Parts: sequence; C-alpha cells; structure tokens
Amino acid sequence: MARKKGPSGTPALVALEAAGVAHTVHPYEHDPASDLGYGLEAAQAIGVPAEQVFKTLMAVVDGELTVAVVPVTGLLDLKALAHAVGAKRAVMADRPVAERATGYVVGGISPLGQRARHRTVVDETAELFDVVYVSGGRRGLDIGLAPADLVRLTGAVVADVARG
Repeated sequence: MARKKGPSGTPALVALEAAGVAHTVHPYEHDPASDLGYGLEAAQAIGVPAEQVFKTLMAVVDGELTVAVVPVTGLLDLKALAHAVGAKRAVMADRPVAERATGYVVGGISPLGQRARHRTVVDETAELFDVVYVSGGRRGLDIGLAPADLVRLTGAVVADVARG
C-alpha cells in the first residue's frame, strides 16, 4: 500500500505548507566569502529591494528569548524591542543560544518553524509591503509571504523596533 508523503523541506517550509499559507520559495547560491551580510546577499541574489528582506534576530528580553524580525537594511533597537513586549531590558542572545533555541544556524534562522515558539516582534515596516522575504531555514533560501501571514503564524506583535 502506498504511503502518503508529508511535506518536505526545512521546518519553515513544512510549517507554511501545513498552515496552507501562500508563499514563494527563493533558493540561491550562498557565497561564504560575501561581505554583504546574509540578508543583503539574499536581496541581491533573489532580485528584490533590500527593504523587503527581513532578518531574524534573537534577543534575551527580561530573561526570555524573544525573536525580532527587522529589515536587513536596519538595526534592531533593543530598547524599543523591550518596550514592545512590556519589558525593561533586552540584549542580543549569544549565537549558540540562538542556534539551539531555533534549530537553525545563524544566517539561516527563520522566524517560522523554530524548535519552540518564542515571543516574536515584527518591525512595523513589514506592513508597507504586499510581500516580505525571510529566511527559509538555511543559508541560501528565502521565503516570500504576506506580512499578515508572517504575523499570524508567529503570533507576533507589530512594533517600531528597527533603526537606520
């Protein structure tokens, strides 16, 4: 008897497929020697404006791991992140902590399909676009989806947390 095959791919893609969310998949060849940074490299490789590509960062906010999704063209404002979730203090999470908590490697951390659900904040500039691009769960893979779907699937708060 044939066995029905489930969704395949990264946990981020599996989560999108399971939720029935419309999305596009944009693989590209990641260049480890690139000095652009992961997000700007992705924007250039998939041919979209850098303002539409968002990076996923992990911070520790009043002792709790928190995901911040901000444009690759800007920086995360830690004070604004803390304020957005009603906390007092935020610091960036150490790389190994972020990788263990999400199940992804830095440069490929997706806000979707993480090992555990974390409090998430998406920068309000995401709402300026019909489609935003986030990591698909590995270096060299981005996913395009509606900002409203990103917010809904992550349970995110939308706030002004990016600068620059």
